[in-house]
Amino acid sequence: MKILKSYVNGKWHRADQGLVPTFNPSTEEAIAQVSSSGIDFGAVLRHAHQAGGPALRSLTFAERGALLKDMSKILRGNREELLDLSRQCSGTTLSDGAFDIDGAGGTLAYYAHLSKSSTSNTGLLEGEGVQLARTEAVWGQHLLFPFQGAAVHINAFNFPVWGFGEKAACALLAGMPVITKPATATALVAERAVELIIEAGVLPEGSLQLICGSTGNLLEHLGPQDVIAFTGSADTAMTLRSVVAVSSANPRFNVEADSLNAAIFGGGEGAVGDQTRDLFLRDVLREITQKAGQKCTAVRRILVPADQMDEVERALVAGLETVLTGNPIDPSVHMGPLATADQLDAAIRGVDSLSQSCRIVYGTGKRSDGLGSPVGKGYFFAPTLLACSDADSAPEVHHREVFGPVATLVPYDGTPAEAARIVSLAGGTLVTSLYSDDLDWSRQLIQSVGPSTGRIYVGSEGMANEAPGSGAALPQLMHGGPGRCGGGAELGGWRGVKLYMQRIALQGHRSVVEALNEST
Repeated sequence: MKILKSYVNGKWHRADQGLVPTFNPSTEEAIAQVSSSGIDFGAVLRHAHQAGGPALRSLTFAERGALLKDMSKILRGNREELLDLSRQCSGTTLSDGAFDIDGAGGTLAYYAHLSKSSTSNTGLLEGEGVQLARTEAVWGQHLLFPFQGAAVHINAFNFPVWGFGEKAACALLAGMPVITKPATATALVAERAVELIIEAGVLPEGSLQLICGSTGNLLEHLGPQDVIAFTGSADTAMTLRSVVAVSSANPRFNVEADSLNAAIFGGGEGAVGDQTRDLFLRDVLREITQKAGQKCTAVRRILVPADQMDEVERALVAGLETVLTGNPIDPSVHMGPLATADQLDAAIRGVDSLSQSCRIVYGTGKRSDGLGSPVGKGYFFAPTLLACSDADSAPEVHHREVFGPVATLVPYDGTPAEAARIVSLAGGTLVTSLYSDDLDWSRQLIQSVGPSTGRIYVGSEGMANEAPGSGAALPQLMHGGPGRCGGGAELGGWRGVKLYMQRIALQGHRSVVEALNEST
């Protein structure tokens, strides 16, 4: 059985104790063992600080962008191998695996291209200069420079390659070395992706390190010039924040956590045309089933005007009835298993909790057998749709995220104000999607729901043929959200890069400030 390695301090490290197994979620066969035992985490951080950081900061943005372009080519050139590993360790279908692998390559390529828009060397100008006195004798300008520490990336199990790629793209472009830690359950594919990049020799030594297994006492060594970017549960984020070094040294800490995202079917007479209605159904069905619902951007609450609930319920049930759940090695399968036994148990318990105040309209909320897998084996959980009678009588719908192919229909009165109120009950979402061809209705909803969400996806007739779906976190736009989502922000073009940079206000005579700007 393969023992996953870590890449630290310029060499590969294979642990010989503390090993824990990972499993193929379609068959429950053990496929790898993982441990970080024996790693000196203080040395890992020093290696990033002393080797990787100086090497990256000596390069221009364009030169660092070229590194990202090389990384993208490597992932794309080994796409089939990575897709096969994804199927083994994540249980992904071909399209779901591609969502992860191609997403990583595409995001790296995007940031490689973005680097060409900067004419500076290592610093970034931000905004226009401003006159601070009666004359230009005192002038001000904001600039950003990379932190002189390391970026520690702790990624979730559901996107082992995209999670690595999107975080690494921003940090490396900023000029910060990366220490990446994939979730243990799906580390098999992340390890291989990093191994391919290291073997190609495209990055300066120390600029990328990999930890498979626990991060040990790594966080206890962090200082104020380091950055943590975490994706996972709000409970784990709270635990990480409680590490003494994190609270005392106060490194920048970006969190992307839980989210009970909402899809809103527009209200009002004739507000939703046929094309927009079809887009709504197509998007919602995709968001329930893609990656078996194991996405932070998946739709968990489906808001529908009360007088249209029955019609929408029938349409969604008809769509879910066509979904085949099983081993993704079978090309006829549409949806694979959940990633781990723990995820399956959590989904079962979650639906049981929701069903106390909601009725199940499709599915069982229990483990199922999967097409192409042995009976009784695999972490299969068929799509499950619930419905509640009203938003306020089902509080669990707004507080409990079931991280699987599960969503709940929620009636509302059709007004933007009521839809926004219900969305806000979750305490913050990564994405809220609305479907309407009524501009005034959509405008009112956006103004009301804006403070409760990180991204608003507006589905309408004009975009129906090219809509990417509300669940796609694109590198051009910010990914993050308020409240329970963690309050962080990733991606969004240069906004994602700025996470790894310190903003300074430069003051002086205009000619001096502008001359200094030209040399950054």
